[in-house]
Amino acid sequence: MKKLMAALVATTAMAGPTLAADINEFRIGILGGENAQDRLNNNECLREYTEETLGVETKLFAPADYDGVIQGLLGGTIDMAWLGASGYAKTYLSDPEAVEPVLVKVNTDGGYGYFSIGFARKDSGITSLEDMKGKTFGFGDPNSTSGYLIPSIEIPAATGSTMESGDYFGEVKFTGGHEQTIVAVNNGDVDGGVTWADGLGDWEDGYQSGALRRAVDAGLVDMNDMVQIWKSKPIPEGPVVLRTALPADVKEKMTALMAGLAEKDRECFYGVAAGEARAFEPITHEAYEVIIEARKLKSN
Repeated sequence: MKKLMAALVATTAMAGPTLAADINEFRIGILGGENAQDRLNNNECLREYTEETLGVETKLFAPADYDGVIQGLLGGTIDMAWLGASGYAKTYLSDPEAVEPVLVKVNTDGGYGYFSIGFARKDSGITSLEDMKGKTFGFGDPNSTSGYLIPSIEIPAATGSTMESGDYFGEVKFTGGHEQTIVAVNNGDVDGGVTWADGLGDWEDGYQSGALRRAVDAGLVDMNDMVQIWKSKPIPEGPVVLRTALPADVKEKMTALMAGLAEKDRECFYGVAAGEARAFEPITHEAYEVIIEARKLKSN
């Protein structure tokens, strides 16, 4: 990891004359998972730093669902995004040359794994997947790793059934995203659901980073009202990707900006990274080959 960081810094330092003039704007896509305005607010500082770094107008895009960002990257209307591992897998399987994974959010413990977390209201009496039998279960977005892909594989393996409504769960619903799932469980619209968290720190805080932490920070939920009922195996955190066709110096400058954000502006980094974490550090495609294979299996 240190060697990769050193190479990144060296490459950036040796960059030749700016090629940023080859683009007239830069567009950052923000995955769904919370309401659009909060996503825009949390990333506004990154937009401003990007304008300073590249010298071109920078715009934030917060589509209603994950696929909006994925299609923007594939179609060339979005230049950079922090994807989930499953979202990256879909992008890669659609066009292996469309984007380059460059960085990953590293947790405070030095790892870059996180978990799909199953949860329910404490007053529901549900404390495990067994208690969810016959009840309503909430997924997030079909392109979410923790909100769909991984639990749709691991939960059937644990229950010996499928995720079809009426099989093990009484009904299975897509809520639209992580925040929507959290709100749906909190309001009693679904009995239980899944979202993502780093699994570090305290449950009462929504852990250190992830959708639960975002929801706590936004005042949407009191974690004392919730209980964890399931936890996946570790999942590799998704990558920050850049559109491959961007000028080389633009990619170098944006990689360096993201890699240095934790040190440059801790408050900005907290908003962009969905909570407490160490930094964005280098990552390569190889880290996601297992998720790509899982995605292939689900599509067969």
